[in-house]
Amino acid sequence: MTRQRIPDDDEVPLDVLTHLRAVCLNLPEAHEEPAWIGTRWRIRTATFAHVYLTDWTRSHSPSARAVATEGLTTTLTFRSGGEEFEALTNAGAPFFRLSWGRNVVGMRLDEDTDWAEVAELLTESYRVQAPKRLAARVGGPPPVTGPTG
Repeated sequence: MTRQRIPDDDEVPLDVLTHLRAVCLNLPEAHEEPAWIGTRWRIRTATFAHVYLTDWTRSHSPSARAVATEGLTTTLTFRSGGEEFEALTNAGAPFFRLSWGRNVVGMRLDEDTDWAEVAELLTESYRVQAPKRLAARVGGPPPVTGPTG
C-alpha cells in the first residue's frame, strides 16, 4: 500500500517528525494527517499519537505546567493503559496526565528524549487504539485498554 506523504508541519521540528514517522508509519494500516494543531497518526479513525507545539505558560493544566519550560515546547500525546498509564502519569517530567481522555498521556519532547522509549510507547499506544486483529500483528501481550482503578 502506498502511503500519501503530507507536507511537513511548519511548526513541529522536522527531526521530531522524522523520529515519529519512522515508528508510526511502520505500524499496520497507520496513517499520518494534519490535525487542528500539529500532526497526528491514526489507525482508521482512532488517534494513537499527536505532536504539536505548546506554550505551557498559558496552559490551564496543573500537571502540564509542572513540566513547563520557557517558550514553546514540543508535546507528544499518546494512549496508555493499566499500570503503565498510572506509572507514566505519576512519574513527573517529561510525562504528565492530560485533563481530557481517560487514557491519554502527555510527554514533553526535548534534547534529552529517549527515542527508543518513545518507539515503545507509541507502539503500545497503537495497540491500545487498533482493532484486535491489527494489534495482534504488532506482537506482545494483549494491550491493557484503560487506567486501573
